[in-house]
Order: sequence, then C-alpha cells, then structure tokens
Amino acid sequence: MADPHRKNNHTPAPELRGHGLRLRPWDPECDSDVETWLRGNSDPEFRRWNTPVRLVDEMQNARESLRLRAEWDAEGKCVSFCVTDAVSGSPLGHVGVNEIDHFIRAARVGYWVLPEARGHRVATRALRLAARWAFTALGIHRLELGHALGHDASCRIAERCGFPYEGTLRGAMFEAGRHDAFRDVHLHARLATDPEPGEG
Repeated sequence: MADPHRKNNHTPAPELRGHGLRLRPWDPECDSDVETWLRGNSDPEFRRWNTPVRLVDEMQNARESLRLRAEWDAEGKCVSFCVTDAVSGSPLGHVGVNEIDHFIRAARVGYWVLPEARGHRVATRALRLAARWAFTALGIHRLELGHALGHDASCRIAERCGFPYEGTLRGAMFEAGRHDAFRDVHLHARLATDPEPGEG
C-alpha cells in the first residue's frame, strides 16, 4: 500500500481490468486519445453539467489539456484513466481520481461517458474499478463525488457504487457555460471502511 504521509506520493496509473472494461492512462501525444478527449469535453451533455475553467473545443487545446493532466498525474495530484472496452479497445469515456491529498488520504472522483457508450452502465463499472484501486493502491480513506444539482443520472451512479448522498453544497460549481454564476452540488462520498457495493 502507498505511504499516505510521503509528500508528492506518486503511483503511476496502471491498467485496470474488470466488469468488461480496460482502464488505461491517457496519452496526450496519441491523436486518437486527443480526439476522444475533445469529443468528450465538447459534448453538449458534458457541457450541460460541467464548466471547465478553459473550454476544450479544438485539437490543440485538447492536447494541451491532456498534457496538463499528465503533469498533474506525474506530480501525484490526480490519476486519469481512459475507459475502453476490454475486448475491442474502443474508447468509452474517462474516469479520474482528482485532488488527491495524501496526508488526509482523501480525493475526489469524476467521470464522463461518450454519447455512443451511454446506457450501458459504463460510468458505474468504471467508477467501481477506479474506486477499488484508489482505496487499495493509493491508500485513500475518503473518496468524494460531487455533481450539479439535478443531474439525476450521476446521483444513481453514485448510489449504485456505494457513494451515499451526504448533503448539498451551496454555490459550489459554475453554472453551465458561465464563470460568473454558481449552482449547488450534491455531495456523495465513500469510505475505505464501507462495504463493497452489490452488483445492482
């Protein structure tokens, strides 16, 4: 298990397999990965529920965004996975363990799924894999999940993956497409000591 007290404790992202998925590191120098990142971040449904500080709307800034992610990964700030089908290798989405605090052993998880992959519980399966890895390999004690109020699909994913609702954070994220207005966030969390969720 990783030493949670060592500053900048970095565990390189491995490949994770299970639930019909393969989770692997993103490659910012791979054009197909950059294209997938661009498609995911520019999707209207993604933008409805997420407002990045910098928009990703063309190949160049998609590559820069992925390179920044790779830097954060190398610094131990986050771990980012490209979610793919275990058999075909087709990209399906993203799951990340973010804002890692190795001292307090806490992190936040986020995910998105490409339009063509929705409806197959990709996010649920990917989150289960990533959460199990975070609790074991990273030694995380508390894993948080936040989503904009009204995002019912994310609420269901959280509950299925053993992240109960803990409360509402007022004005904790930007409104869709704006950096001058805020909206409320549902906070879910799971502890390493919580029971493993069922397969429902």
